[in-house]
Amino acid sequence: MDHFSYQNGNLFAENVKIETIAKKIGTPVYIYSKATFIEHFQKMQRAFSEIDTTICYSVKACGNINILKFMAQAGSGFDIVSGGELFRVQQAGGDTSKTVFAGVGKTDNEIIDAMNAGIGYFNIESQEELENLITIAEKQGKKTKAALRINPDVQYKTHAYITTGVKETKFGVDIEHAINIFDKYAGNKNVNLCAVHVHLGSGGKTIEPYVNAVKKILPVIDELRTCGHKVEMLDLGGGYGADYESDTVPSAQQYADGIVPLLKDRKLKLILEPGKSICANAGILLSRIIYTKQGGSKNFAIVDAGMNDLIRPSLYDAFHFIWPAKVNEEFVPSQREKDFQLDGTEIYDVVGPICEGADFLAKDRALPPVKRDDLLAVFTAGAYGFTMSSNYNARCRAAEVLVDGENFSIIRKRETYEDLIALEK
Repeated sequence: MDHFSYQNGNLFAENVKIETIAKKIGTPVYIYSKATFIEHFQKMQRAFSEIDTTICYSVKACGNINILKFMAQAGSGFDIVSGGELFRVQQAGGDTSKTVFAGVGKTDNEIIDAMNAGIGYFNIESQEELENLITIAEKQGKKTKAALRINPDVQYKTHAYITTGVKETKFGVDIEHAINIFDKYAGNKNVNLCAVHVHLGSGGKTIEPYVNAVKKILPVIDELRTCGHKVEMLDLGGGYGADYESDTVPSAQQYADGIVPLLKDRKLKLILEPGKSICANAGILLSRIIYTKQGGSKNFAIVDAGMNDLIRPSLYDAFHFIWPAKVNEEFVPSQREKDFQLDGTEIYDVVGPICEGADFLAKDRALPPVKRDDLLAVFTAGAYGFTMSSNYNARCRAAEVLVDGENFSIIRKRETYEDLIALEK
């Protein structure tokens, strides 16, 4: 699952003791395992190797340029949703021809920059966006490729905020409109509409919705081809599960076992846009307990990381396994799950210092007895952790650290108070 493990009661990232990082860098701090990133990426490469597949790592999930750099060196393409993410890919030396640009609200300047960068495909979310892309391409004298995002209207159980593959969403177009859009625009000389994009959302824990989406889209592609339209590529987006709890989502191979047989003889290139399935388990958020207290019947562990550092629990009611970075051997966890409990554990709410009642990392969570200055590791925090962090309450954002074997390095310095006001002077 990842390269974070307990050795003699001490949590390690690869071959580095977490406590060593805390002593040198302080807390809160995001700690990433390079080996975990690469391992998850290569598993997906191998799983889909029977067909022509480009893995485009989703920058929005965890976009530090040092991470993007080694992902590019490993052969990854990139999925971007803004001009800023394009800039990150360029600064990391990523291959822009293996980059796809999604998002419903691309500005004209972002589109021009992406054209000049030579990106592989624009993922088009509406007819009006396609018309604007064509207008800009003609004015700029550029040629580019586009994939029409089609909603397969596939339902699956996840949080409403991260469901995107149904009709009632701001993303993409209905199946019924897709052929009309191809008929009207596919012959444009500047924008080659030659691909289809599907993205169900995020948080899926079974392969069936993805299989069903492919089954619903393939007849559309067949009809497009029958009408004389070239469809060279299918982009299946991302949303593939990550093990926030141990062994709860399909493996890359299981996804491939369901999808590859459907596409093997269809003469389609495939693009996948994994984010959290690669990076979620590659990172932890390390925090230190400031105080413990009792309020009524509740025990609280008040830590130095808050909702500004990791908003997912407050925003999505997301689960992250939390455990001390140093424990007695009888408290070494055998698995990560919501109801994990050992003899001698106590129930805590793990809360942060933010002036909001919603500022929590976990509620009613069994933990070994903890005290002031203990380190707590928030697991599976590599995806949408630092990238969604903020300066709310004028808090400095956390440092980011990359572990590579026996070595670790700071890949983003901890912000200072001067950083908070630098753009206001």
